[in-house]
Amino acid sequence: MSRVYLDYNATAPLRPEARAAVIDGLQAGNPSSVHYEGRQARALIDGARRQIAALCNAKPEGVIFTSGGTEACNMAMKLSAAPAGPVERILVSAIEHAAVLSAAAASHLPVEVLPVSADGQLDLTALDKALENPAPALVCVMLANNETGVIQPVAEISARVKAHGSLLFCDAVQAAGKMPIDIAALGCDGVSLSGHKLGAPMGTGALIVRQGLVTPSHIVGGGQELGRRAGSENIIGILGFAAAAAASHAALASFAELAAWRDGMEKALRASFDDVVVFGAEAPRLANTSCFALSGLRSETLVMALDLAGISVSAGSACSSGKVSRSHVLDAMGVANDLSQAVLRVSFGWASQAEDAEKLVESWGHLAHKARELAAE
Repeated sequence: MSRVYLDYNATAPLRPEARAAVIDGLQAGNPSSVHYEGRQARALIDGARRQIAALCNAKPEGVIFTSGGTEACNMAMKLSAAPAGPVERILVSAIEHAAVLSAAAASHLPVEVLPVSADGQLDLTALDKALENPAPALVCVMLANNETGVIQPVAEISARVKAHGSLLFCDAVQAAGKMPIDIAALGCDGVSLSGHKLGAPMGTGALIVRQGLVTPSHIVGGGQELGRRAGSENIIGILGFAAAAAASHAALASFAELAAWRDGMEKALRASFDDVVVFGAEAPRLANTSCFALSGLRSETLVMALDLAGISVSAGSACSSGKVSRSHVLDAMGVANDLSQAVLRVSFGWASQAEDAEKLVESWGHLAHKARELAAE
């Protein structure tokens, strides 16, 4: 049986370009060495840095390679040189990934959680109120949510944060490769990326900071990454990351076309059950992401049943050790418990086919009708 993979927001299958780059890099030397092999390895790293920067229209020297998106988010919590003075507090949106929420909580700074609307976008009035406090802040707002795909008005948020003399960090892990990103136009002081979301090997990522921003050392030891993160670079992973970033960047226009598949799938779901709820449907969303629910169903049952039918989906974030638990994102959006327990997240990607959505609708519809019939008995 040929399987259907619809969980790209958890991880994207390895791109052939990334696989080839990894193989080519297996013989690379230590980029910190001064001999020929070391210089060749350094040239490879420098080229990769340019490719990663291009994905966000950033300066290559602002790219700091990490072990993944989580480390990049942790590193961002140390950004403290705000225009108005040292950062004294952290403001986070209620729908941030656990990598940001947990890192903020561990920062030893006061943390204020900002609410979102029913569609999952940041409450700008609440942000304005929080910024009435003159103490410089690190404001953390993700570019696109991993569960709903809802895109935040980052440029508007940035204008408010800059006027306050504070810093803005944007977790762009889910957005990268799925929508155009321009770190300068958005006004971000830093963004985080993760390689495996783009089709690179796991264990690669980056924090990208704007030009001139002082970035404290995250790991001490050697002088790698301009002294900002010590340790010999994961050159194999970095090359795969860069190749996946370049491929994703080149395919942005075709990626946007996935919205037609998503919208067609949601229309078909609603045609089967008119009480299907699509979360964030009225807000701008990533083209590949749909988060929906039908009251009376159970997420864990649906995920397992669809898996047995050869379809891979999720019930939300994949960063909870495989557990299916109540979503803090949907809680923040005010979603009722009976709906949040029935959520499925479908996410398309670079190797998806149009018929994948049709198979999902057919299989989910069969399960939903069966569940409704059993409940009526």
